[in-house]
Amino acid sequence: MNVQPDLDFIKYLKTAGGDTMKKCYQCATCSVVCPLSTEEHPFPRQEMIWAGWGMKDKLVADPNILLCHQCGDCTAYCPRGAKPGDVLGAIRAYAYTSLGWPTGLAKLASTAKGLPMLIAIPSVIIFVFWAISGGMHIPGTEDFAKYGYQHFFGHWDFHWLSKNVAFIDIFMLAAAGLAVVASYKGVTCLWKQMAENEGVNPNFKPSMVQLVKEFLWPSVIEIVQHNRFRECITNRSREIGHKPLMYAFGGLFIVTVWSAFANDVLGLWIPSLHGPMSVWNPVKILANVSAVAMIVGIGILWMNRSKAETEDNITPTFYDWFLIWEIMAVGVTGLLAEVARWAGLAAPGYIIYFIHLVSVMMLFMYMPYTKFAHLIYRTTAMTFERYRESSFAKNPLDE
Repeated sequence: MNVQPDLDFIKYLKTAGGDTMKKCYQCATCSVVCPLSTEEHPFPRQEMIWAGWGMKDKLVADPNILLCHQCGDCTAYCPRGAKPGDVLGAIRAYAYTSLGWPTGLAKLASTAKGLPMLIAIPSVIIFVFWAISGGMHIPGTEDFAKYGYQHFFGHWDFHWLSKNVAFIDIFMLAAAGLAVVASYKGVTCLWKQMAENEGVNPNFKPSMVQLVKEFLWPSVIEIVQHNRFRECITNRSREIGHKPLMYAFGGLFIVTVWSAFANDVLGLWIPSLHGPMSVWNPVKILANVSAVAMIVGIGILWMNRSKAETEDNITPTFYDWFLIWEIMAVGVTGLLAEVARWAGLAAPGYIIYFIHLVSVMMLFMYMPYTKFAHLIYRTTAMTFERYRESSFAKNPLDE
């Protein structure tokens, strides 16, 4: 077997948290303790060999890399301190960058050097929209109490859509649209590479209904239930942090959809819906509970990561910390903006609300290139895992 190692890939892994991979001497302890390991797929021993050999193409198209929940069992039991979990995390970070589109933005989001630009892009966009909207001023106490942030981008008398919603829709939907297109390109490319890697017969394909019903939907259910997290031993507390985050994003999605419907549709007949919600409004309660759940969940993950770096000598990486900072910024600024409105502090409130908009736009726009990409790529890998074991991918007569 002639192996041509990708030396740049190996260098990247060493700088992204995989600097211990050369300590691996193939004892297979990691595969013994990992619940994902099978006879066909001795995970992660097989991947550690490929990483040491610089086999980038094999690893990027390996679904097992994305199925890993980095529970830490393999790292805890490794007798050599090779830290397979960290190596796999570095490989995932590389995969998200290599699958990212546009390439320049994906590379920018892969390193701490790009952080100033990552913050500057949405900040400048929102500032420009704020400047041209005519709403760039701090309201008086009475107006702030009455409208809150509803006139952040000004006001017009157009009956069908408020000015504030219109301006926010422009840059938020553009950011979300970019994420959707980038995610679609990345997922389709990944699926094609995984199918080629696994030798799946391209002539037998399920219909879209079959794909969703038999492979995608069961994967989503498993993700929601966090079944695989329960198989972890060393780092079970990660489930405690992930679940509040999952519920928080679900709750905030409901709040966002309702707010858009209330402002853009129901508000045409019920003008009072254009004003700030009462603190006792069920939707507002859901929003506040979700924000608290978001802060609690990300706070637990923050403490877990800090503890791992301190006690287990885990290498800190931008890949791990960027999403933690980002989600914390969204949750904290959202709550502080509301507190400022309750307190009647218009100037601090407007500044905090601006930072909140920037944080939310960053979360949307950079989703396909950061650790948040687990949302789409891990779901894709879990779907493919079921697909590769089905009769569409395997001929039952060959078994």
